[in-house]
Amino acid sequence: MAEETNPPEQQSEQVEAAAEPKAQDAADTPKAKPPAKEKPPAAEKAKKPKAPAVEDKPFTEFMQQDFLPALQTAAAKEGAKDMNLKFVNEAVPIVGASATEACWQVRGSWGRDNYQFNIYFPDADIQGKKGFSFSTNGAKPSILESFMIDERKVSLDLMVLYAVQRLNAEKLLARN
Repeated sequence: MAEETNPPEQQSEQVEAAAEPKAQDAADTPKAKPPAKEKPPAAEKAKKPKAPAVEDKPFTEFMQQDFLPALQTAAAKEGAKDMNLKFVNEAVPIVGASATEACWQVRGSWGRDNYQFNIYFPDADIQGKKGFSFSTNGAKPSILESFMIDERKVSLDLMVLYAVQRLNAEKLLARN
């Protein structure tokens, strides 16, 4: 294969012709704004990191500092102003449950202890298994029900919503 070469005179004409459009393009375009000053990399690094979600706190800390006060407030709005909430690690008070196995639970009572409920956390994790029981007139609960089993990501607001919703389903908070 033979390469085609142009004589030096033609090569210089081609170079000049190629250079002309660039000069014309620059003259035809409006003056460009000077480039914006870039932020120094230190300014980007100085941004405050996003605060971790309350749900990322250790389990017991989250339950005591966030969940119990939020549930207390929500229950008061629904009419249970005298609700007493406790967070304990005790045996499940269901008839037939093992008295030796303890798990974390939120115990709530109100109306001179006429109404009680428990939310159980056997895995000590809000994302893990959860159960619910209730009773009235000082009796021990007899049924342990699943609680929040369909939620992929559990948040404080969802936990409070489901607890209040569950109590309303039993007509324990708002009477229909």
